[in-house]
Amino acid sequence: MISIENLEKELKNNHLNSMYLLYGEELFLLETSLKKIKTLFGECIKGINFISIDDTNVEQLIADIETPAFGYEKKLIIARNTGLFKKEGKRKNTEISKLKDKINKYIQENSKLIEESVVLVFAEEEADSKQELYKTIEEIGIVCKFDFQKPIQIEKRMKSICNAYKVQIDDSTLRYFIECCGTNMQDLINEIRKLIEYAGENGKIKKEDVDKLVTKKLESIIFDLTDNLGKKNIEKALQVLRNLIYEKEPIQRILITLYNHFKKLYFTKLAEHYKKDIIKSLKLKPNQTFLVNKYKMQAKYFKTKELKEILQDLRDLDYQYKNGIIDLQIGLEAILCKYCS
Repeated sequence: MISIENLEKELKNNHLNSMYLLYGEELFLLETSLKKIKTLFGECIKGINFISIDDTNVEQLIADIETPAFGYEKKLIIARNTGLFKKEGKRKNTEISKLKDKINKYIQENSKLIEESVVLVFAEEEADSKQELYKTIEEIGIVCKFDFQKPIQIEKRMKSICNAYKVQIDDSTLRYFIECCGTNMQDLINEIRKLIEYAGENGKIKKEDVDKLVTKKLESIIFDLTDNLGKKNIEKALQVLRNLIYEKEPIQRILITLYNHFKKLYFTKLAEHYKKDIIKSLKLKPNQTFLVNKYKMQAKYFKTKELKEILQDLRDLDYQYKNGIIDLQIGLEAILCKYCS
C-alpha cells in the first residue's frame, strides 16, 4: 500500500500507473487524486476512451476492458463504489461473490493487456484488505487508503498552501484556524484561500484575521460558549447563543451539539479520574485528536457532579420542549444562567 503523500508525489511527477484502488473516508483528497489521474490521462471521450462504472453496471467491466479505445492508445475506466471490495457478512451475496472471483481471475490472467491498453481506477468508500481482489490489485497496481488526516498532516498541508502564495502563518494561529474551521479538507482550503487573499503576497495571517473572516463551525462556537460558561461570564455566554440563533442556526441543533459537547467533557473527567485513554473514551478520529487538550482544559471548569447535572438539565429541556412546556431558547438561556451563578 502506498501513502497519500507518495501517491500525490507520483502524480505530481506525471507518473501514471495502469491500475489503482483508492478508498477511504477522506473524500476530498481522494477526489483530488482522481482528478489528477484524469488530467494526466489526457483527452477523455465518454464511451470511447473513457468509461464510468458503478454498482449498476459493474458486470460490464471485463467487456469494457476488452473493447478497443477506437483511435486512442489507451482507455480510462473509473469504477466508483462498485461494492466489489466491501467486507462480506455471514450471508454472502452469491452473484457478487462470483463476480469478484471472475474479475479477480481476469485481472490476474490479463495484467499485461490491462497495462498496455487501460488505466483502471477503482474508487471505493471502503475496502476489505483480506479479499483476493484487493490483494491482486495491491500486487499488480497501486492501493492507497485515504484516512482522515492527522492534525500534523493538516497543518503541513495548510502551511504548504500559504507558502505557495508567499503568505506567512505561525503555528499557534494555524492551530487556532483549524480549531475554528474543523478538519474537512474542502472547508479548510476554501477558508485558508480567503485568508491568503486578505493577507496578500508577503503578508501574514493573524489570529484576529481568523476571527474576522472565517466561517466558524458550530462545534467551535460551542467551545467558545463553554469557555464563557466555565469562566462564569454569563453576558458573553448568552451573546454567543443569541448570535447563533440570529445567524439562523437551528436551535434544536444547538441543543444537540451542546449536549454532545458536555457529554464529552463528562467522559473526559471520568477518563482522567480512572486513568483511561481520552482519545479512545471520546472515540475521536485521527483528525480530531488535537481537541484532547481543549476538552481537558474545559473539563477543569466543572465538577463531575456538575457536568452530570448539566446533561440531565439538557435532557429535561429536550423533553419539555417536545411536549410544548417551554420555549427552547428560554430554556437554554435559563440553564446557562443557572451554571453561571
